[in-house]
Amino acid sequence: MEVGAQVNEDDIHPEPLIIYLMRFNLILFLFICFPCYQTFAVPKITRLPYLQTATPTSVVIRWRTDEPCLSLVRFGSTPTTLKKLASSSGKLTEHIVLLENLIPSTKYFYSLGSSTNRTLVGGNDNYFFVTPPRHGEPKASRVWVLGDAGTNNSEQRMVRDSFLSFSGTRSPDLILLLGDNAYPDGSDNDYQLGIFNIYRDTLRHVPLWPTFGNHDARHANSGTQSGVYFDIFTLPTLGQCGGVMSGTEAYYSFDYANMHFICLDSDDSDRSTNGLMAKWLKQDLETTKQTWTITYFHHPPYTKGTHDSDSKSDSAGRMTDMRKNILPILENGGVDLVLTGHSHVYERSVFLDSHYSHSTNFVATRNILQSGLGRTEPYFKRGREPHSGTVYVVSGSAGRAGVGKFHHPVNAVSLAEMGSFIIDTQGSRLTGIFLNGKGETNDFFNIQKISPP
Repeated sequence: MEVGAQVNEDDIHPEPLIIYLMRFNLILFLFICFPCYQTFAVPKITRLPYLQTATPTSVVIRWRTDEPCLSLVRFGSTPTTLKKLASSSGKLTEHIVLLENLIPSTKYFYSLGSSTNRTLVGGNDNYFFVTPPRHGEPKASRVWVLGDAGTNNSEQRMVRDSFLSFSGTRSPDLILLLGDNAYPDGSDNDYQLGIFNIYRDTLRHVPLWPTFGNHDARHANSGTQSGVYFDIFTLPTLGQCGGVMSGTEAYYSFDYANMHFICLDSDDSDRSTNGLMAKWLKQDLETTKQTWTITYFHHPPYTKGTHDSDSKSDSAGRMTDMRKNILPILENGGVDLVLTGHSHVYERSVFLDSHYSHSTNFVATRNILQSGLGRTEPYFKRGREPHSGTVYVVSGSAGRAGVGKFHHPVNAVSLAEMGSFIIDTQGSRLTGIFLNGKGETNDFFNIQKISPP
C-alpha cells in the first residue's frame, strides 16, 4: 500500500479469537510464573562453610553461592533443634554471618539457608562447631599446622589423610596455615582447589587461622589489605579474639584456652625494629598472661632446606630481617614456639636463645639453653621469663617436599619429607609432633613449664 493511500475496510482481516486468547494466556503465564521461578530457584553452594574469628562467645561462618540470596544460619544444641537464627542483610553470593551470645566450650549444630524455609546444607551431625573455652582456661587442645599446603595434588591429600587417620575421632581445635597457602598464585581458584575443596570436611567445624606468604602476595597486598587473601578471610583487627588490637588483617593475635597465638606478616609488612608491626608485637607480648605463646609467620629465620636463611638475597632478605629484627622481640617476650613454612622441608631447632646472625656465628655453649632433643626429658622453661628458651619449627611440606643442603647448626632435626605439624597441649606441657605423609611420627619434643622460684 502506498504512503497516504486510503485504507479499505475490506483489507483489514481481524485475527481469530483463539489467537488473542493464546497471546493473553502467554502473558498471564509469564506474569505469574517468572516471579515464581525466581522465588523457587534454589541457589547452589559453590564454597562450603568455613569458620573464622572464633571466640568463646562468637564465631563467623562464611560460604559462597552461585546466585545472590539471603545469608541465614540456623543453629542449636542438636541437629533437629536449630531454633536460633543469625543473618546478614542483603542478597549476596559471598556470605559472612556472625553468630553471637554463644556459650563457651559448647557444641552447636547449624544449617545454612537462602530463605526462612529453605536449607541449602547442614542440619545434620556433620555440621557443627565447638566454641573455645574461656580465655586462660586450661584445656587439652590440639592444633593442626599446615605449611605451604595448597598444591591440590596427591601428596597434599596423603598428608591430609595421614593426619585424619592419626587423629581419629579427636578433631583438631584449630588449624594454622603458614603462608603460601594456595599454589601457584594465591588466586581465588587456587584457594578453592587447594584449601576449600581439600579440607572441606574439616573446615566446616574447625576454625582456620592463616598467615600471608609470598605466593599469596601475587593476588593480594598487605598495605592496602586488598586482594584474594583479604577477601576470603575474616581475621581479628580489633583484639576481639584476645590480644591487642592490630588494626590490620595482615598481622593479628588471638587466644585459645591457655594459649596465645601471634600471627605476623613476614612478606609484605614493615619488618624493621621501629615499624608498626614490631611496635604492636611488643605491646601484645607485654599484655598477654597466657601460659603458652606461639608465633607463626611464613619466612623461617633458620633454614638450609629449599631456601637458605644465611643468604641476604634469598627471598629478598625477608628471612634475615625476621631473624635480626623480630626474633629479639619474641625471645624477650618469652615466646615458646615459632612456626614457619616457605622452605619445603621439616626442620626443628634445639632449645634456643639469642642467635640472630649468620649460622657460622652460632655457639652451642652460648645459644643452646638445654641439651638434648626434648623427648625423654622435656625442655624446662620458667613461666614466661625473657630469653628462657624457644623452639623453632619449619614445616613447609604439607603440599610438597623438597630437598636442601641441611643442616643448619641450630636444628636438631632436618627431614626432606612431606608432612604436617601437630601441637598438643595439656596444662603446663606442650608436645610438638611432625607426622609425615605415611603416618609416621618422625620427630617430637616436649616443653614443660615450671613455676619461677
